[in-house]
Parts: sequence; C-alpha cells; structure tokens
Amino acid sequence: MALTSAMEDYLEAVFMLQKQNGYVRCVDVAEQLGVKKPSVSRAVKELSKSGHLVKNANGTLSLTETGLQFAEQIYEKHRFFTERLIAAGVDPIIAEQDACSIEHAVSAESFQKLKKAFDDG
Repeated sequence: MALTSAMEDYLEAVFMLQKQNGYVRCVDVAEQLGVKKPSVSRAVKELSKSGHLVKNANGTLSLTETGLQFAEQIYEKHRFFTERLIAAGVDPIIAEQDACSIEHAVSAESFQKLKKAFDDG
C-alpha cells in the first residue's frame, strides 16, 4: 500500500521517538510533528488499518514489522539527504526541512543509485 507523505512522517516520528524514549505516546507524536492530537488520532487509525501501527492497551504506539521497515527506509533517506545537504554548505535547519521534502519525492531506485554513487565516491 502506498502511503501519503504525511503518513510516512507519522511512521518516521514514531520510529524516532521509539529509539529516543523506548515508548511512544500520541501526545509525543503531536509534539514532534507540530500537529494537534486529533490529527495524530486520525493518522493512528489509518496506519492501524493499513497494518503499519498498533495502539497498545496502555495507549502507547508500536510499529508493526511492515511499519518498522517503512519507517527505517524513510529515516535512512532523511539522514542521507540531511547529511549531504549540510556537507554541501546548506544551513542545518534548511537541510532538515529540505531532506523531509526530498525523502518523500525520491524513488527507491534513485535513492539506491545516489547512495551507491556517494559510497563509491
């Protein structure tokens, strides 16, 4: 299933918060993404339906295996583009924002080729 860039952002946020805190609550995701809690609730519902996310009995969120794979790919693209933009002299704040846009737009094939080109270079 193809996810919207917003849904990818939610998965990435859950992934990053999980790594950072060991657990994820809706309020944490809202804070991380700068959105209101009802937006997170809607996204959680959608991502649960699509099999990417689970809301646990205690209210915390967990990525499914599928969700984790997606989130890792998105996070890897984000880090890659942020690092390359900063290395090219882009202001780190702008680099973060631009990387967030690029990570959704670039195809898996193009990303793999870019990674290979940078690794070989």
